[in-house]
Amino acid sequence: MRKRLFILTILFVLKLSAIAKVSVDARLDSVEIFIGQQVQITLSVTTDKSANVFFPVFTPQQQIIPGVEVLNTSETKIDAIENGVLYSRVYTLTSFDAGLYYLPPFEINVDKKVYKSESLALKVLSVNVDTTDVFKYYGPKDIQTNPFKWSDWSWLFGLSILMLILLSLDYYFYLRLRDNKPIIKKVKFVKRLLPHQKAIKAIEQIKAEKYPASDNPKEYYTKLTDALRKYIQERFGFNAMEMTSNEIIERLKNIQEPKDIYELGSLFQVADLVKFAKYSTLINEDDKNLVNAIAFINSTKIEKVIDEKDHYPQLTNKEVQSIKTRNFLRIIIIGIAISCLTLLCYIVYGISQILIL
Repeated sequence: MRKRLFILTILFVLKLSAIAKVSVDARLDSVEIFIGQQVQITLSVTTDKSANVFFPVFTPQQQIIPGVEVLNTSETKIDAIENGVLYSRVYTLTSFDAGLYYLPPFEINVDKKVYKSESLALKVLSVNVDTTDVFKYYGPKDIQTNPFKWSDWSWLFGLSILMLILLSLDYYFYLRLRDNKPIIKKVKFVKRLLPHQKAIKAIEQIKAEKYPASDNPKEYYTKLTDALRKYIQERFGFNAMEMTSNEIIERLKNIQEPKDIYELGSLFQVADLVKFAKYSTLINEDDKNLVNAIAFINSTKIEKVIDEKDHYPQLTNKEVQSIKTRNFLRIIIIGIAISCLTLLCYIVYGISQILIL
């Protein structure tokens, strides 16, 4: 019997100890506020880690008592302390009626047992207004009208959008015109040289370069015979550039008298020996061959004056259409640019008139 009584005593003491661990506290950050101001109540509970804590729940604009309402409720904050855990939650209150309000204790559920905080008092102060002199602060104001109406600006806004669209279109056309390759349709003045004039000019170039034939006879005779071959091809009308020296001489014999081509044949023979047999010539022989080349050109040339003439390139239908398209794009680009400039001036003028009014 004594043992049973001892056990019950121990259990009762343990229960009292557990109850003593729970502590509830409510604190106002201000005991006085003006009408419409806000005040915060911090509700906190100290208990052990294993306890289940439930704070009172209020919906926004719910009145705790008549005249005092809850605006907001924060999340529950949990902090570890030396003797257990501190749970806290902040409630934001306000009041729109002046007076002294008694806030009843808040009820908190800890492990299915209700604990109450202490009661609080909140004083709401009104603002004294001197209604006998309304002009003391601000005078009465007439009904004000909006200085700008949408109807005044809508057409300017529309014109601005139109101008931006036209500018974008103009830039697109400009890119198309810029990226196309230009087609030249200007008149060219072509001056043609006669065959003997070209040949004499080439030989004069050989003389001006002062080739030492004794040092590089192959290059010297190659340039000299190439000038003669081009002259023969243009003067007599057969492809001398692709023929051998003997073929050229035989072809010329059928066209010219042998006395006109005898020296030419000797020149080609020496040139072939130099180019293919590494034949060494004398300085006098080189000069003689050069003189013979000029003599052949002068004896066979045809003096015919060819005047400068206008040359018009022949354009295809596609090129003609391209020219027309490019000209049309230029006209469109210039027209759109002028239109945008006109719109800009008109928009600026319209804005200035509205601001003046």
